[in-house]
Amino acid sequence: MITSLLSADLPPIAAPEIQYSLLGPLFIIAGAAVLGVVVEAFWPRGSRFVVQTGLAVVAIVAAIVDTVVVYNDLDRIEAALQARGQVAAEGALSIDGPGVFAWGSLLVFGLLSMMLFAERRLEGGMSAFTGRAADAPGSAAEAEAVKLRVEHSEIFPLALFALVGMMLFATANDLLTMFVALEVLSLPLYLLCGLARRRRLLSQEAALKYFLLGAFSSVFFLYGIALAYGYSGSFDLAAIDRAVTNRTGGENMLLAAIALIAVGLLFKIGAAPFHTWTPDVYQGAPTPVTAFMAAGTKAAAFLALLRVFFVAFGGSSWDWRPMIVAIAIITMFLGAVVSISQTDVKRMLAYSSIAHAGFLLVGFVGVYAGVAGSDRITSVSSVLFYLAVYGLSSIGAFAVVTLVRDSGGETTHLSKWAGLGRTSPWLAGSFAVFMLSFAGIPLTGGFIGKWGVFSAAYSGGFWWLVVIGVLISALAAYFYVRVIVLMFFTDPVGDGPTVAVPSALTTVVIVVAVLGTVGLGIIPGPVLDLAQHAGAFVR
Repeated sequence: MITSLLSADLPPIAAPEIQYSLLGPLFIIAGAAVLGVVVEAFWPRGSRFVVQTGLAVVAIVAAIVDTVVVYNDLDRIEAALQARGQVAAEGALSIDGPGVFAWGSLLVFGLLSMMLFAERRLEGGMSAFTGRAADAPGSAAEAEAVKLRVEHSEIFPLALFALVGMMLFATANDLLTMFVALEVLSLPLYLLCGLARRRRLLSQEAALKYFLLGAFSSVFFLYGIALAYGYSGSFDLAAIDRAVTNRTGGENMLLAAIALIAVGLLFKIGAAPFHTWTPDVYQGAPTPVTAFMAAGTKAAAFLALLRVFFVAFGGSSWDWRPMIVAIAIITMFLGAVVSISQTDVKRMLAYSSIAHAGFLLVGFVGVYAGVAGSDRITSVSSVLFYLAVYGLSSIGAFAVVTLVRDSGGETTHLSKWAGLGRTSPWLAGSFAVFMLSFAGIPLTGGFIGKWGVFSAAYSGGFWWLVVIGVLISALAAYFYVRVIVLMFFTDPVGDGPTVAVPSALTTVVIVVAVLGTVGLGIIPGPVLDLAQHAGAFVR
């Protein structure tokens, strides 16, 4: 019987079709991450940190160049609103305009973050990361590692793995690929959050909280995927959309799937009531890691959120819109109000990121896709631009935080920042630029970003939500202006804040972030047009 089966004329198994040219940026970052693991195993320890830094930077720059090539070569699809790109890797990924634009943003954020990771002048010739993570805080082994000047160069391949996970997350075209990408981006970040050289107990606590709550949210996401499969019979986003449009399954199963998937994604963007991890993790993690997470994770998660709800659940928008509206209002209000009472700079920036997640949800709620020939900004393009501006400002703000120090390292209590404008006017001025951008003040990128998401929501018929957003934005401006007043118009305590002299790496990050924040406020046209030109999601 077996012989007859083997001799039967069976159809050949088709080889999978992989569009390697379109997936080049992913392969470059993933390959560099794997090569970084090999370097970690075999390269001499004395020069390993420098080699890992160079490998990460070169790989990201190469991926940025390839991303530009991929974006320019995307195929155009004629539709009510033009979409650019195609579904690739046997349906697993959607290499389209919004996804590739997100790749470019994530790679820029990654490049700036790697420069902060590589900063060694602030800690006496060593990085901000502990020498040996296995050593107990305060132990003799830890003291020995400090004496021997041991450094964790594993941070670079870990960050590259997280970066490739973010890029996959932003372009995943089916829910299983999206879940794998979620874990690939999350697991390295759990480790990186616990590797601070100073205040190690606080850092380890942050890592443990992030891991436990992140695992909990992943279970919600995975259960939602199972229910979506049960409803539609497929993990593919387009197939789920067809099932939703035709209402082929039970309504309760669909609503449960939407709710559970939303929990997993809203956790990653830090939206209320799934925000509780954000302040503790932002405060306890090494500041370069906080900058990387604040910019990269939020951008990747928002692209995944838009893709799932616009593509898979677009036919059920009137079912999930009220939920997102309520979450947007709660998130904006909570982030703005609680920020006012914060006395720690990193916690203040954490609650600020929560408020910004709410503002981004305002643009998302409008679900405004535009029409052919219209120059109105769409929900997707407005969110893309906002994420680019917010990511630059966040990385710049956390880079400034690394430089204000005392004998114990970074000093993040706001009282220690009093008079910073007198001791270091350029540094305080840079931080003021970021605060003004977060507040949405004109001539900064933050103003154009908020105008974009509010315009998309208004075009989608949610004018009353725009009014609420503007009022909360005015409330949020208070704590940003308060920090500026503290730095420039308040007498310093004692000798005033101490500002460390960084290497060229941190200096370049701050300068690029300032120029980008101001440039996107004064001349937003090129990037805004690029985001608008990205078009809609390819199904």
